[in-house]
Amino acid sequence: MNAREIIKDIHYVGVNDRVTVKFEEQWPLPYGVSYNSYIIKGSEATALIDTVKIDTVNTYLPKIGGEKIDYLIVNHMEPDHSGSIPEVAKLYPEMKIVCNAIAAGMIKGFCHITDDSRFLIVKDGDEISLGNHTLRFYMTPMVHWPETMMTYIPDLKTIFSGDGFGTFGALNGGVLDSEMETGLYFREMYRYYSNIVGKYGRSVINALNKLKDVELNYICPTHGPVWHDKINDVIEITRRLGSYESERGIVIIYGSMYGNTTEAAEEIASHLNRLGEKNIIIHNAAHSEMSDMISDAFRYDTLIVGSCVYSMRLFPPVEAFLTAMETREIKNKTFGGFGSFSWATGAAENKFKEFSERLKLPLAATFSFKHAMHDGTAKDAKEFAEQIWEARNK
Repeated sequence: MNAREIIKDIHYVGVNDRVTVKFEEQWPLPYGVSYNSYIIKGSEATALIDTVKIDTVNTYLPKIGGEKIDYLIVNHMEPDHSGSIPEVAKLYPEMKIVCNAIAAGMIKGFCHITDDSRFLIVKDGDEISLGNHTLRFYMTPMVHWPETMMTYIPDLKTIFSGDGFGTFGALNGGVLDSEMETGLYFREMYRYYSNIVGKYGRSVINALNKLKDVELNYICPTHGPVWHDKINDVIEITRRLGSYESERGIVIIYGSMYGNTTEAAEEIASHLNRLGEKNIIIHNAAHSEMSDMISDAFRYDTLIVGSCVYSMRLFPPVEAFLTAMETREIKNKTFGGFGSFSWATGAAENKFKEFSERLKLPLAATFSFKHAMHDGTAKDAKEFAEQIWEARNK
């Protein structure tokens, strides 16, 4: 399959993966994923930007095999982008591998390429001439590994952004956003960001600030569409997520062994709806994908977590979800917790308080009940919903 021209002198040579079930062996890929790679043809030299996962190398190599590659630019060393570096290096023994010092160490470790003469080490702001085009490098550490960088072509106003601005979802024929319906990719962008990059909001904002005066006509990420028409939307979503800014909505995550905590979750949701909230998302933690729970909790402004007590702890799927939230250092939420117990009075509420204190996430309301719901606990659920509503709307 031939390379696909995006604009003059920039060609897409990425591949689709519709086989891998879970990204990083954790996050479901119901729509597949693309591994994006690009060729820039200059008047004096040609550069290849990133490679692809080794599983797809046999599809990838024919796309680039007819080209003379002078430089391989390594923006990101995660193996879904660097896995084919050894094969490309063998195919082009004279090619220089362009990367920063941290990435060079990773290439030596992951790819066993140890000849220093093969590397061209770059720093922030360094440039390489391809003749009529120049490549400029911006270091963007922890978006989302320490070696990540982005590569910019000033005259084409095009940036190759690594995992920045990426999404889950294979490319279905088109490559540019103008060639497709992008609704799926925007939905998957929230899940991709929250699942993969979510912990590193400060680094994302640092990268956006570094690029704020860079003119952009095209953003070429390593996953998902090439952004052109919708660049402003993509940057704004990334800015909001990196700043932990939320959209209006209430997410209820609960775990229940025999249905009593389920009943409380439904009661709370009903009261919140009566108070005026239309956007309520409910997840049973034992059945929903962790990926979707993380994405919704990251996206919306109110998080309510409910759990039965299980061996003096929270129900394990709920505890796993809260651990995921703690890993991502979630911020700026109206947070509430509720639970049920049979004899361990206060166990669930204590765990919610501990979580709240560790994340410095104020606990707007809690309530717990013994055994099953009844008229008294139904009243408590109503009061809990009202407290959440009041805290949220201050």
